[in-house]
Parts: sequence; C-alpha cells; structure tokens
Amino acid sequence: MSIQNEYLGCVIANFKSIKDLGEKTISQLDIEELHRSPTSESNSIAIIIKHLSGNMISRWTDFLTTDGEKPNRNRDNEFEGGYPTKKDLLQAWENGWENLFTTLHSLTENDLLKTIYIRGEAHSVVKAIQRQVSHYSYHIGQIVYIGKQIKNKDWSSLSVPKGKSLEYLKGMLKQHQRK
Repeated sequence: MSIQNEYLGCVIANFKSIKDLGEKTISQLDIEELHRSPTSESNSIAIIIKHLSGNMISRWTDFLTTDGEKPNRNRDNEFEGGYPTKKDLLQAWENGWENLFTTLHSLTENDLLKTIYIRGEAHSVVKAIQRQVSHYSYHIGQIVYIGKQIKNKDWSSLSVPKGKSLEYLKGMLKQHQRK
C-alpha cells in the first residue's frame, strides 16, 4: 500500500468517525432542540448543519477543477433560518456528506499533490483536505457540546462515560489482544 492510499483511507475513516458523532447527537434531539441556541450569540445545531452542508457542497463539488467557494453559495444565508422538519435537516446533512465522500472516493494518488483553490488561495489537495477535517471536527464538536447541554442528565454518552475509563480500557485491551 502506498502512503497516498493510506492517507486517503485515514482521511475517509476520520470523516466517517466525525459524521458518526454528529449523527449520534442528532438522533438524541427533536427538531425544537436542534433549533435551540445556547445563547443569543451562538448557533443552533440546525444552523451549524446548514453551514456544514453548504460548505461541503461548495468545497467538494468539482473539487479538482473549480474554486472551493462557488459563486452560487450564500454563506451568510447558512446562518439564518433552519429546517421545518428533522427529515429536512437530515437530508441536508446527508447531501453534504455524500458530496464529500463521493469526491474523496474518486481521488487517486496522483491527485494529492495537485493544486486547488479556495477563495482564490492555492492549496495542495492534501492541505485542502486537512483544512476541511479541521473545520468539520470543530463544528461537530460544537454539535456534540450543544447536544450534551440540551439533554443534560438524559444525554447518552458517545464515548467513554464518566467513571468508566478503566472498564473501557480493559474491554479494549481484551478486544485487541494478540493471539
């Protein structure tokens, strides 16, 4: 396996993992909770999803051939309104991620050092991918944090529950024990 293919495999796995965290949070919330903002200056989960979807569609459409900031994107609009139903929210969520994964799966080793542009700024494909890993992780972290605040004691942990670290470690070691 080449380092380029290993890199693409790792990136795809990372994106799937952060998508999964978002989905596990979204599944715990109803549409009203998804539109709740922690403060007047904060975005709701619905707004964050609207922004992520808009970004993903802009960045990953014609990834190798056009600027990542498409002329038809209205970024400011992504921070207004929301979704009438959870189904509509989930559709926007899936549209963005589908665009991302379709593009990543189409990339070849030879594409990774090509130059692409985002808002006119040159990026290697690797740099552009890393930029999006960082950006999406940041927003998924916000989604999880807001979801946890909303659900409080009714929150279902997405990782190692408080007070269960040793138990979790023992289980992982047993699961991955070499035979």
